[in-house]
Amino acid sequence: MNYQSIILPHIWNLKPYSSARDEFKGKEGVFLDANENPLGSPLSENWNRYPDPMQWEIKEELSAIKQIPVNQIFIGNGSDEAIDLIIRMTCEGPANSIILCPPTYGMYEVSASINHVTIIDVPLTQEYQLNVDHVLSSVQENTRIIFICSPNNPTGNKINRNDIYQIIEKFQQGFVIIDEAYIDFSDEPSFITELNKFPNVIVMQTLSKAYGLASLRLGMAFAHPQIIQILNKIKPPYNIGGATQALVLEALKNRDFLFNSIQQINHAKNTLISELEAMPQVIRIFPSQANFILVKMEKAQELFDYLISQQVITRNRSNVALCENSIRITIGLPEENQVLVQKIQEFYF
Repeated sequence: MNYQSIILPHIWNLKPYSSARDEFKGKEGVFLDANENPLGSPLSENWNRYPDPMQWEIKEELSAIKQIPVNQIFIGNGSDEAIDLIIRMTCEGPANSIILCPPTYGMYEVSASINHVTIIDVPLTQEYQLNVDHVLSSVQENTRIIFICSPNNPTGNKINRNDIYQIIEKFQQGFVIIDEAYIDFSDEPSFITELNKFPNVIVMQTLSKAYGLASLRLGMAFAHPQIIQILNKIKPPYNIGGATQALVLEALKNRDFLFNSIQQINHAKNTLISELEAMPQVIRIFPSQANFILVKMEKAQELFDYLISQQVITRNRSNVALCENSIRITIGLPEENQVLVQKIQEFYF
């Protein structure tokens, strides 16, 4: 694929900032190169040295877990950093456009708006699937990105894989971004396994959900090595702090937690769905392959306000297109889910 025709010329030709840790990668020595404080830090652990700018240890661990070479892994400050960088490397203000398929994750639109990029909305169907013909007919000469979230947020469902294939195969003038933030809870295989077939695909994932590391803010993008090279060139030099790197590396080595986390959350989700389905005021619970459910309910706004008053915090999605009268409920601990069910029953009965 001719990536140079997609990447903006000034990005393609950019000379990246070279940090002190780019020039010397060892861990031992007399470090007098980076203007750090040699006295350590006021904390119990010393964080006075700059971290690895390319996060090689984490990438090596991820490479073993994801079965993908390290040169196809980008690590960002949450997936949001990857979203922003991908837009900035391909889109030059309103001269370029991206396609979004709402309802979907809101940061695609926010990042595009910040970068003053034209947004083309192609709503999902009533069943929250891609309108493939409409997506493809909406592609303009200057369109550079199509965002697809699967499993989708806020709806929770997986997007039909054959529909995604159609878009990947027919949209060759830019990138198809497949956001797999919730893939660990899904029975669908990751598109990471097919990157070698699709050079125009960038897959995003996160450690915020199944790994339980939301506070550490670490997201990943997987793509052709040439694209990863560009992303690393335009990111801030030390975008992932040393403390985050140390904690993430420790977490990634605990494979049992991930397996148990997925099992327990999926079991709790099925239990909660069964209890909510027994309520006549629940109109529909949409299929979910994520760690949350979208529930269409009678008096959704009033219920949401009541739950807030009872310190049970859900997410009101009623003002989102195609999600009228719907509340998004994250799956909590079994006892937390029981409190939710009890408060909903109190409200309705």
